[in-house]
Amino acid sequence: QVQLVESGGGLVQAGDSLRLSCAASGRTFSRNAMAWFRQAPGKEREFVATIGGSTDIGDSVKGRFTISRDYAKNTLYLQMNSLKPEDTAVYYCAARRLVITSTDGADYDYWGQGTQVTVSS
Repeated sequence: QVQLVESGGGLVQAGDSLRLSCAASGRTFSRNAMAWFRQAPGKEREFVATIGGSTDIGDSVKGRFTISRDYAKNTLYLQMNSLKPEDTAVYYCAARRLVITSTDGADYDYWGQGTQVTVSS
């Protein structure tokens, strides 16, 4: 059974940094695209970053967030720097069966339960 478990969220102040982790189990995702999405209250799910055959970062976080993965640990990371109050959201890890990246959440087959990130001003 495939599981994606996010961790690393919390309450921080504007300008701080956080690193989110997504530990995958049940299968190896070394040949699969993985991604981070986020959803703020009352808003639609938003693409944040993806990594696979290529890497893509969402415009709203470009220059501040970095996506990476540790193949040996089967873990995905999201380094978030210079956090802003508008980054407040539940952050979700996702994986798909293909190596081709996508910014569309509908293309992903597996999802974690999410981790809350709250940035105070």
